[in-house]
Amino acid sequence: MRLASVVPLIPAELVAALDHSCGIRTDTDLLFFGSSLDIIKRLPLGTVTLSDLQKFTELVAGQASVPGYRGDEILAGTARTYEKHPQVSCGVKELDELVGGFGGSRVFEISGAKGSGKTALALQVVIQHLLCDADSCALWIDTSGDFSAEKTAQLVRHFDVAVSDKVLERLQVSLGFNIEGVHDVLEALRISLSSSRTVGPTVQWIVLDSITPLLLPSLSAVSSQGHAMMTTFMRRLRELARTFGITIMVINGTSGAAPFNQSSAFASTIRKPALGPSFTFMTDCTLWLSKMKDIPDPEGPFSVHVAEVFRSRVARSKTWCTFQIRDGVLSSTSDL
Repeated sequence: MRLASVVPLIPAELVAALDHSCGIRTDTDLLFFGSSLDIIKRLPLGTVTLSDLQKFTELVAGQASVPGYRGDEILAGTARTYEKHPQVSCGVKELDELVGGFGGSRVFEISGAKGSGKTALALQVVIQHLLCDADSCALWIDTSGDFSAEKTAQLVRHFDVAVSDKVLERLQVSLGFNIEGVHDVLEALRISLSSSRTVGPTVQWIVLDSITPLLLPSLSAVSSQGHAMMTTFMRRLRELARTFGITIMVINGTSGAAPFNQSSAFASTIRKPALGPSFTFMTDCTLWLSKMKDIPDPEGPFSVHVAEVFRSRVARSKTWCTFQIRDGVLSSTSDL
């Protein structure tokens, strides 16, 4: 923060003198320059008194500080959010309990290798939400062009043939092959949701499938620009979720974890979510999926998967459950 931006809290003449005599232009320069006495010695005689300089320094520190929040207030606010936005079932009781329910103004990260069930889980949760709430719609942002309208229609008909067409009408699909394009989609959504003239079902669910190709090319070990881009984008998603009561699911790829992933409850997990360790802390829950095995069956083959919470604001980490996928539909392994 430049000191010129806090005038007239501190005199413009003092700001100019600090810049000219001490090279102090920002709050960081002032707060970490040294003692107030060190600064007074370098200023022209009579510019400011020691007591006034200390007072102005405290004012700058107050302007630059992040406001504090009590833990009980945050907990109460979270509880009110969950009461306002009921949780949505994915159709697998064990998985619902694992993450504390899907829904609310939260950002979920779903990571895992190809074939682990990431897209299937996100699609089933969205369809379950649309079936339960006829006044809502969902936005699916496809970054690879792999969204299958045919598989989606089959899944909707599996749960409710009678209303399948109406549900599909409330599932909006947008293409976004770069970060700028996705920003444009989100800005158009923000403007629409902010408009008092908006009528009909409103977007209450967003799926980004997947976030990895949008951000990974910009990340570098020798430059912070890509990380800043990722932070800005995720902050925007969180603001959307909090402001409009939207649940957001971002699907992420994987990278190697040698010798194994320490966030996992299993030593056999040798992969980890892509986009670096800091990305996990930009979401409310990181859910890791993996395929255990394929099982032949007279009624049709199916696969058994493991879902594990790596980190969550509302659920325990390193907890897990199993589920099965048959013909693209998730169900409990207790049905076996």
